[in-house]
Amino acid sequence: MNEASWRKLEFDKVKQSVISYTVSPAGRLLAERLEPSTKFRQVEAWLQETEEAAGLLASGASIPLSAMEGIDPFLSLLGKGRIYNESELEQLSVWLTSVLQMKKYMNSKRHIAPTIAAYAESMFDCPSLREELNRCIRYGHLTDQASTGLAYLRRHIYSKEDKIQKKMDQAMHKYRSSLQEALISKRRDRFVIAVKREHRKQVPGTVWDESSSGQTLFVEPVDVAELQVELQQWKSEEERERTIILARLSELAESFSFELHRNVEAMATFDFITARAKLSRSYDGRRVQLSDQSVIRLVGARHPLLGCGNVPLHVDLGYNWKQLIITGPNTGGKTVTLKTVGLFALMVQSGLLVPAEEGSVVGVFQHIIADVGDGQSLEQSLSTFSSHITVLKEMLKCAGPRALLLLDELAAGTDPSEGIALSVALLERLLQSGALTAATTHFNEIKSFAARTAGCQNGKMAFDAETLKPLYRLEIGEAGDSHALAIARRFGLPEDLMQRAEQLLGNKQENAALSAILDSNPNAKKIMDKEAADGGGSKRKAIAEGDSEGTEGKQVKLKRKRFEKGDAVWIYPLKRAGVVFRPADERGNVIVQVQGQKLAFNHKRLKLYIARTELYPDEQYDMDIIFDSKENRKARKIMNRKHMDGLTIVTKEEDHY
Repeated sequence: MNEASWRKLEFDKVKQSVISYTVSPAGRLLAERLEPSTKFRQVEAWLQETEEAAGLLASGASIPLSAMEGIDPFLSLLGKGRIYNESELEQLSVWLTSVLQMKKYMNSKRHIAPTIAAYAESMFDCPSLREELNRCIRYGHLTDQASTGLAYLRRHIYSKEDKIQKKMDQAMHKYRSSLQEALISKRRDRFVIAVKREHRKQVPGTVWDESSSGQTLFVEPVDVAELQVELQQWKSEEERERTIILARLSELAESFSFELHRNVEAMATFDFITARAKLSRSYDGRRVQLSDQSVIRLVGARHPLLGCGNVPLHVDLGYNWKQLIITGPNTGGKTVTLKTVGLFALMVQSGLLVPAEEGSVVGVFQHIIADVGDGQSLEQSLSTFSSHITVLKEMLKCAGPRALLLLDELAAGTDPSEGIALSVALLERLLQSGALTAATTHFNEIKSFAARTAGCQNGKMAFDAETLKPLYRLEIGEAGDSHALAIARRFGLPEDLMQRAEQLLGNKQENAALSAILDSNPNAKKIMDKEAADGGGSKRKAIAEGDSEGTEGKQVKLKRKRFEKGDAVWIYPLKRAGVVFRPADERGNVIVQVQGQKLAFNHKRLKLYIARTELYPDEQYDMDIIFDSKENRKARKIMNRKHMDGLTIVTKEEDHY
């Protein structure tokens, strides 16, 4: 997989969202390791997990995930002879309780999530360890029930503290005139009273501390000194017993090392799966059908990072064509379409549900490579074109039946003629490799390549010609225009400049269309070559420039005639050339064949380029070769010879323009 393409397709942002939905360090680590898989079974299993978790969240119940606070450091020290303190052991107890809750929860949700519910069976709630920890530790302290020895020691401690309290009360009463305040406090774990410095000699005992001003001394009265020594001895015994108990509990925890590590793995997995489900639900994702073929069919797909307001995308790739050439105006959504296709493939192969409607299908690809953005790099001294070539080299290396290749702005960044030639050659090579390819372009030559090449299809981003605004809707089957002039006019460029640009564009389009007709008809080419040799080469130029006064005024005479079958004509509404299939009817409508389609136009919308008599001087020339399919011509010959059951000739009705 190409990680640079992941960033271009913004998969890193989707991945970061998954990470943000985790609640535990171990779950976060799994999310940080998320990468698209190229294995069909693995992807299928991930999608099943995410779908089931989304179903649990949709049921309204809260999945009892654990944040596992302090558990990772705890487990990292297991087996190293560490004696854990009360707080650490209590965290372990709380976590084991959450493990028990998860097991019970998943067991009750088997009807909703049978696959991930089964994962809970690998968890261990360790009842003996959990119960012992609960018995011995409460609120971060050892309980008196932790051991009989601890209970015995604490009884003596409580007794000594009670006696000391009584003695201290007596001392406060006895020396009340010498006290700074009537308060018993502790210094260095000794009970003391606050005595005025000037009255120090009136209170016999040990000074353990003094105030910051030095005016108050904290004195342990001599009457309680012996009791306090005894109390410290009992507390030392208590500390030894505490250490023994904690060592025993730590050893018990270590005996469950395998079970505790398995619990962390299982809980982290639940956290990771739930994070994927939470993200999927945030944009109303659903599980698409996974295919073992290299195909993509997106129905009502919405880019997950653009919110719910973006226009749904409908796109097919890999069924009837391997390549899709997308055209249309700038800011019309071409690049977003490419990114949506690529990002959906990456998300599906990462086990994520995607915001698409039922009927969507995505295959599993070995390589997903995107050339989106200019990629210019000052650090690497790469120009826009050089960066494109670097990606194209990688595409050619990885091209194959299990590759998805996305190219934005074909032929950009260099001389258009050379860029177009390179782009067409590249598309031919990628088509031969069997790779799925989606590309965007503004160049008519690449659109024409898609129109005439089997396995390649045109698509356009819809554009409202009246409001001059993009509709962000992909329409398959027809190339679109860039609408650069219309958009420029909308933004207020001078009208005289716009009219001149339209004039130049019209001349260029007519010239290109005439060249295509002449190049595809050897006979017409010979005519033009002969006229050029005779000094009459101005005819082609005159026709290309739209001059009705061609050589010897012949063009004027031809324009006055009715159009005949086989005439080459310029179609004003489509701004392209076609061949007359049926002359004008009583209403003046002429049927013209354009790129394999038969369309009806009023004769006023047509201009004669070259008459049929010049293109096809032989009156016996079979025009069906131009207008009919190979299958229909073959069927017609058979019908002329004999009858055959089930043999039919299929013709399409003309579309009126």
